[in-house]
Amino acid sequence: MSPQELKSVLQAGLLSFPLTDFDSQLRFAPKPYAERLEWLQPYGASALFAAGGTGEFFSLEPGEYSEVIKVALDTCRGRTPIIAGAGGGTSLAIKYAQEAERLGAQGILLLPHYLTEASQAGLIAHVEAVCKSVKFGVTVYNRGACKLTPESLLVLAERCPNLIGLKDGLGDIEKFVAIRQTLGERFAYLGGLPTAELFAGAYKAMGCPVYSSAVFNFIPKTAMEFYNAHAAGDTITCDRLIRDFFLPYIALRNKGEGYAVSIVKAGATLVGHSAGPVRPPLSDLLPAEVDQLGALISKLGPQ
Repeated sequence: MSPQELKSVLQAGLLSFPLTDFDSQLRFAPKPYAERLEWLQPYGASALFAAGGTGEFFSLEPGEYSEVIKVALDTCRGRTPIIAGAGGGTSLAIKYAQEAERLGAQGILLLPHYLTEASQAGLIAHVEAVCKSVKFGVTVYNRGACKLTPESLLVLAERCPNLIGLKDGLGDIEKFVAIRQTLGERFAYLGGLPTAELFAGAYKAMGCPVYSSAVFNFIPKTAMEFYNAHAAGDTITCDRLIRDFFLPYIALRNKGEGYAVSIVKAGATLVGHSAGPVRPPLSDLLPAEVDQLGALISKLGPQ
């Protein structure tokens, strides 16, 4: 898939980040992971981000990363494009990107480099080095320590033809509007705040109609219902689901640090598709919180 073909894929349809399955000893579990991807196939996500944020990329060591991407590609080949997560310092991010390309992924999502702040010049050099190390499409995740300005993205757009997407995880309206107006149609734009459904309407109004859904991992039918309503301008359905599910879900998610991932794994367990525990330093939901989540899910009906 060429970078421009990947850009087209990212401009329509629901995207998601599959959970990464771990066993009780916190080892990667390839068979359950493949089964998870097979379960999600019929629901029709336009692309999946393997080993992304919800997939606990940050907890994977390089050998596991390769295995996760390979299983995802083998399972979804010819059906759903697989975009691999990549991140860390520049040399390590390049190695992840090149490994994903070697294995046959359709592109990468370049995650923040973590921890230390960086100048715009440093961020440009980092993203440019990763883009130039591969031929396939790159989407950069503007979040955390990676806060690229419109001016920096314009430089990168000129230098890196295979940089085709921007995923926004900042939620800064002023900055996003400035980026969208500066870059125009040069990028595919993706909403990337945790529980993106809550912000989907606002992002659509700013020229970003596509987002990635974490809840697709455990309520795929509802996730697709919301996306289809969102795409069709059906605000009645969107408002109902926000009021009845997403707002109380977010209140529960906000009870613990790192729960944006933990609550999704808890949800998958509740619907009979457990991905195992989260790895430290994340922690699983408390039993009472799992019960509250189960009550919310039960109101949605069969998935």
